[in-house]
Amino acid sequence: MTAPERLSAALADRYRIERELGAGGMATVYLASDLKHDRKVAIKVLKPELAAVLGAERFVQEIKTTAALSHPHILPLFDSGEAGGFLYYVMPYIQGETIREKMNREGQFALSEAMRITTEIADALDYAHRNGVVHRDIKPENILLHDGRPMVMDFGIALAVSAAAGGRMTETGLSLGTPHYMSPEQATADKQITARSDVYSLASVLYEMLAGEPPHTGGSAQAIIMKIIAEAARPVSELRKSVPPQVAAALAKALEKVPADRFESAREFADALGTVGFTHGTVAMTSAGAGAGLGSRAVTVGALTFAVLALVAAAAGWMRKAPEAPFRRVDLEFGELVPWPTNDPVVSSDGRMIAVGGMLNGVNAIFLRRLDGDAAFRLVEGTEEGIGPAFSPDNEWIVFRRVSDRTLVKVRVAGGGAVTLMPSSELDPFNPHWGEDGRIVFSGPLGSGIVSSAGGEATALPQVSGRRPFLLPDGSGVLANIGGSVAIYDFATDTTRVLVPGGTHAVYVPTGHLLYVGSEGGLFAVGFDLKTHEVRGAPIRVLERVGSGVANRGFSVSRSGLLLHHDTDRAGVAGDLNLLAIVDPGVSVDTLRVPQGLNGYARFAADAKQLVLERRSPERNGQSDIYAADLVTGAFTQLTFDGDNDQPAWSPDGKWVAYDRTGGPGSTEQVCVKLADNSAPERCLAAASGGEVGIEHWLDSNTVVYTAQGSGRRTDIYTIDTDSGSTPKVYAATPFDELVPRVSPDGSLIVFQAVENGGTQLWLRDFPTPVGRWNITRTPARAPRWTPDGRFLYYWRSGALDTLFRVQIDRKPNIVVRDEEVVQVVDVAGIENWDLHPDGRRYVLNLPLLRETSASAGGGTNRFLLLENWFAELARLTSAPDR
Repeated sequence: MTAPERLSAALADRYRIERELGAGGMATVYLASDLKHDRKVAIKVLKPELAAVLGAERFVQEIKTTAALSHPHILPLFDSGEAGGFLYYVMPYIQGETIREKMNREGQFALSEAMRITTEIADALDYAHRNGVVHRDIKPENILLHDGRPMVMDFGIALAVSAAAGGRMTETGLSLGTPHYMSPEQATADKQITARSDVYSLASVLYEMLAGEPPHTGGSAQAIIMKIIAEAARPVSELRKSVPPQVAAALAKALEKVPADRFESAREFADALGTVGFTHGTVAMTSAGAGAGLGSRAVTVGALTFAVLALVAAAAGWMRKAPEAPFRRVDLEFGELVPWPTNDPVVSSDGRMIAVGGMLNGVNAIFLRRLDGDAAFRLVEGTEEGIGPAFSPDNEWIVFRRVSDRTLVKVRVAGGGAVTLMPSSELDPFNPHWGEDGRIVFSGPLGSGIVSSAGGEATALPQVSGRRPFLLPDGSGVLANIGGSVAIYDFATDTTRVLVPGGTHAVYVPTGHLLYVGSEGGLFAVGFDLKTHEVRGAPIRVLERVGSGVANRGFSVSRSGLLLHHDTDRAGVAGDLNLLAIVDPGVSVDTLRVPQGLNGYARFAADAKQLVLERRSPERNGQSDIYAADLVTGAFTQLTFDGDNDQPAWSPDGKWVAYDRTGGPGSTEQVCVKLADNSAPERCLAAASGGEVGIEHWLDSNTVVYTAQGSGRRTDIYTIDTDSGSTPKVYAATPFDELVPRVSPDGSLIVFQAVENGGTQLWLRDFPTPVGRWNITRTPARAPRWTPDGRFLYYWRSGALDTLFRVQIDRKPNIVVRDEEVVQVVDVAGIENWDLHPDGRRYVLNLPLLRETSASAGGGTNRFLLLENWFAELARLTSAPDR
């Protein structure tokens, strides 16, 4: 019997081996079917000579420490063990190619691609290092590219093998780590291997992606190891001239022989790669200190020669037209800054600065970057709790909305005291635009308004709709939106009319064009006469992709021709990469210790120390799995692995999680429950007769409240006993669809959404016996939540802006619903899947990430681009002969 046949027989009850995928120094990889979960997996089987030395018990014990790792760029570990004398571990089977395979096919990587891949791998390494795990075997063969997105394989396997072997690896005739990518301390068999070793190996991989060869090469493993120990790597810029100086310097530091001379963390390495001006050692001296050994006479002659050449060049410039500056595209990086999702980065009118509202180091404020200086975004003093910035025409001031008191504020770019221009009012200013005539126009939940840049009383502009009004440079009118079309409000005639059908977020630029986002996507330009307010010619698409939405324009342009735009083709993707944050209305926004991802339906446990959520997986065609997050330790645990699982809910004691599952064994949706520590298999119960199921609330120790929709029927509220799995009970059958039920803390009332009378309203009924019925909201509202004491109900209403309300429920002697109160107005369109914190005041919210992501993670490209000297490109596009 051959080894594959013995392996197949040993694993026959769990896996069906299909074929060999490949073999390496430590293991042979097989494609297999996971019989229990009906999915394809990759099984890595350690070489027999290695398994004989390690022993099964120690290997399995050590490998458990890596199974808890969960990160978007780490290939997870599904299973491990011993069967028939084989030691094995199981990972997802993901189609793609390794970095090695791509380099074998194409040679060097494009600079931008190599930088992105390295940054994403560094993020995975930083996460693992903070959890006490060092990879020890980072190399091109261990990094899988799935639709361009890197996934680090065999994470922690080298550590597990090394620990299990008890230092006896030499007895196997095998070694951990590939010679080209070994750190010097690995090459010298140092027992203390730290995170800095992985930084060295990652730098070696980036070096090869850029240069086409590793930092050290040789005719044998011994020759390579000797060079790693004794010789410095050639600067990568000698092999590829286009590598930016900061990248060469960061690589030089990461490849230092002494670990203490390298970056302390993978995060620091990634930051240095993107920091213009970063220098290190001899790499900095090569460019900055060339010729330092010349004598004083040589320097004098050189300076005189340079002066003469400069005069000649100046004279030539007077006699001929200066060449046109080249059109360039440059990626905008935010570093650690997380911009607010509907808070466009904006450029100053002179094109020298960028401002954006966001969060950095736990502080919510306006952050500024000077394009002619440091690459980092820095907090603008006096802008704490600020969003929606805009520059003054003279570039001296920034105006913004302060969230905490809902006021319009301006502050000097250079710093200084904040000046309140407009106190809190019903106009509630959002998204200001500072016009050249000294007035500021803004949007709000009740329409737009205008106020002097010196402050004073604001004037409402009910004729101007849309979230991003734009004041024309001569002050004659405001560009706005009417029914999804570009419109203008004319101050002289007090009239509003449509200029361009099917467009939004229009601005005027000095070239004499209106720029706007088309209804079919992309950026369009059309000629516009400022004096007559008439459009000239036909619109022309000038950019294919602009990441705009209801609340964000998606682009900003300076008078000097610098265009900043959100480049994305994610249209049609339900959701984006996001962070989870706790919002304290009017006080703060704090991100949670939950990995960024396609997260949704976050729910607090009663002790507020845990969250459960669903997380969509691009690798599984967008299907969701359930995860539990420990907000104290940061542990992130996957609970489900097959089917499509969503809408989780905690049991009152915080030990169990209920969720809805579609697919897997059986085809109908089911109510499933599982221990949150993964200590027992899930139990799935029959739901209703069929159709869509939505878990909403775990009522008591064994009762789950959910909604279910039968085929062709309305949606009703059901309860089910999780212990007995008895037949579900319908709460109350009515002629209307009833959704999102929540039972009051004392179990006497239930609130739910009912779709009736042309809208989604909130209703209250007795529970568990449906007797009385009270209408809470007569206008559309959704997603109700009780406070822990049962006195208040919180809910959302969508309008020009999303608004969080609360209403008091009095119960004695009769049910009385008091007048609703506004809790917070939020400039985030389409708030979904929120949950109220157990303290009854704060709430959890998804914050989409406005930063570069991989195609597989977000459905396509997603990045911010600076287009320098773009007006020349605009002129070329709008004057092309075929136009």
